[in-house]
Amino acid sequence: MSPLLSYRLRILSFNRSSGLFAATRITHQRLPSFCQRSNFRSFRFSTNCSMKSYKLSDLSRPEVESLKSRPRIDFSSIFKVVQPIVDDIRNRGDAAVKDYTVRFDKVELDSIVENVNDLPDPVLDPAVQEAFDVAYNNIFAFHAAQKPVEKNVENMEGVRCKRVARSISSVGLYVPGGTAVLPSTALMLSVPAQIAGCKIVVLATPPAKDGSICKEVLYCAKKAGVTHILKAGGAQAISAMAWGTESCPKVEKIYGPGNQYVTAAKMILQNSEAMISIDMPAGPSEVLVIADKHANPVHIAADLLSQAEHGPDSQVVLVVAGDGVDITAIEDQINKQCNSLPRGSFAAKALSHSFIVHARDMVEAIAFSNLYAPEHLIINVTDAEKWESFVENAGSVFLGEWTPESVGDYASGTNHVLPTYGYARMYSGVSLDSFLKYITVQSLTEEGLKKLGPYVATMAEVEGLDAHKRAVTLRLQDIEARQVSNLR
Repeated sequence: MSPLLSYRLRILSFNRSSGLFAATRITHQRLPSFCQRSNFRSFRFSTNCSMKSYKLSDLSRPEVESLKSRPRIDFSSIFKVVQPIVDDIRNRGDAAVKDYTVRFDKVELDSIVENVNDLPDPVLDPAVQEAFDVAYNNIFAFHAAQKPVEKNVENMEGVRCKRVARSISSVGLYVPGGTAVLPSTALMLSVPAQIAGCKIVVLATPPAKDGSICKEVLYCAKKAGVTHILKAGGAQAISAMAWGTESCPKVEKIYGPGNQYVTAAKMILQNSEAMISIDMPAGPSEVLVIADKHANPVHIAADLLSQAEHGPDSQVVLVVAGDGVDITAIEDQINKQCNSLPRGSFAAKALSHSFIVHARDMVEAIAFSNLYAPEHLIINVTDAEKWESFVENAGSVFLGEWTPESVGDYASGTNHVLPTYGYARMYSGVSLDSFLKYITVQSLTEEGLKKLGPYVATMAEVEGLDAHKRAVTLRLQDIEARQVSNLR
């Protein structure tokens, strides 16, 4: 038996015995109560960081299942806050957006939308501009390679079918600007829209205190073909793009990460008369790191903190594969690095509801990762590439010791707008396909209808849909009548 087949069989055996793929709703607000038992340790640092620790082999099936739960978001209460904003934007348009921008961002605006072509080119530090140019080129190359190839299929003689791609004509891109300005997100969303050929591209981002647009965001927007910039954030920005206002074009699909109010607005509006689609459900950022004894503790700590610093609601998970991993060294590095971070307080809060999992080997580690379905998965082990084929649920994967998650966040070329909160089980990250819709086309010759038509008529008769049947049989009768006429 080959080693890979052996690994696959071991994974299947592990999944069945532990029940790791049984479905449960993500409803837990806190880590499970069994963390009080003797099978966990708590690592505490001067920054008040803590990460609970579990050994998979000591846990029951329900306890393992509970570890996939994220901190619960109470959307019912958030919807009560967001729904009035959504309704107000629909009714009052620009005036309502301006009022909410004063209320939430403390900024008074004369106009909420800028035509990108009318704005002067921003001047960036040369090193900063070069960094964004490199990122743009890599993101463009990776997403351009995703262009669909049109194929014509003749299923039977005279019956031809194909599937064609068309761009979504108007799209809305949300670029957060709360605790951190994210011009990288402007690239991640606008570049595939540019490649797809979207005609109207509205980028929404909160304005600076003087009402201006972040110059790095503007640079990326101009480079990637954004047509309009909406100077607004939060639920009011999502609502303005969904309904359309006097100055903001209405869009057909909205993309991008955001806080719980942004997410709630997207969820409300996709089920409203606004008739919009969204990219995916989103939640706080997260990473799962699988590390073995050969992984550098400095790198492990840095990778965990790179996601923990996003915000206090982020979650990071370390899965230790096998024996020999120096947990104390990792603990020391988290303490040292967290204390030196400008956003260390955010990271410390995120670590307080994060945890470490001890797996017997890589088979158990990968199986747990597939259960958890992380937004980002780092596999920092020897021969990491050989484990890629066993990953079933993850937004984006980072293989080997020289592949930090940060490269995907910025400039490797892959997209950083990814499913969180366990949605990687059924959703993909943003890609070129996210900005396309597909239309199927079929074309039959006379001979094709003669061959296929009788089968269609039979199926329509079974379903009791006589008009469907007649649409075929009347044509077949015309063909037969013409053939008889030609014989006379």
